[in-house]
Amino acid sequence: QNGLDVLRNLHEFGIATPVIIVSALSGTEHVIRGLDAGAVDYLRKPFAFEELLARLRIVQRRTATAETPMLRLADLELDLVHRRVRRAGQTLTLTNREFALLELLLRNPNRVVTKTRITEKVWEVDFDMGSNVIEVHLSQLWRKLDRAFPDLPPLLETVVGHGYRPPDPAAAR
Repeated sequence: QNGLDVLRNLHEFGIATPVIIVSALSGTEHVIRGLDAGAVDYLRKPFAFEELLARLRIVQRRTATAETPMLRLADLELDLVHRRVRRAGQTLTLTNREFALLELLLRNPNRVVTKTRITEKVWEVDFDMGSNVIEVHLSQLWRKLDRAFPDLPPLLETVVGHGYRPPDPAAAR
C-alpha cells in the first residue's frame, strides 16, 4: 500500500485524524490526488520546519473547533472520536471488535453487510469463514444493543443467507 491507500483506508474506517502529506512529489497532480484522498494539507519538500509547525497549528485549530464525528441510528449514538456508544441516553461498553462491527453496520444504512465484508473490514485477516466468530461477536453486540432495551425497536437485523444490516433509519425511530 502507498500513502494514499492508507489515507483512504483511514477515512473508510471513519478515522478522522487529520493528515498533512509531506512529499517530494511536487506536481500539481500529486497534490490534488493527496487532497482528494482526504489529506487536509500537502507540503512539498524541501520545506522550512517552521512552515510545517504553522500548518500543524492551523490543523489543530480547525480540529479543536470541529464537531465530534458521530454516527446515529434512532436513539443510538456512536462517537467516533471518543469511542463511546450510547443508547437511549445510557452509555454502553463495547469491545474494540464490537465497536468496529457496529461502525461498519452504521456506515452502511439500508445495505446488507456480508460476512466477507465484515471479515475484510473488521478483522482484516483471513480466517475460516466456516467458523462462527462473526456470529458470536454479533450475538454479543445484539445482546448489548437490543436485548438490553426490550421496549425499544431492534437496531440489528439478520438477512438470512446474505448478512446483516441496521434497520431503515426511518423505521427505527
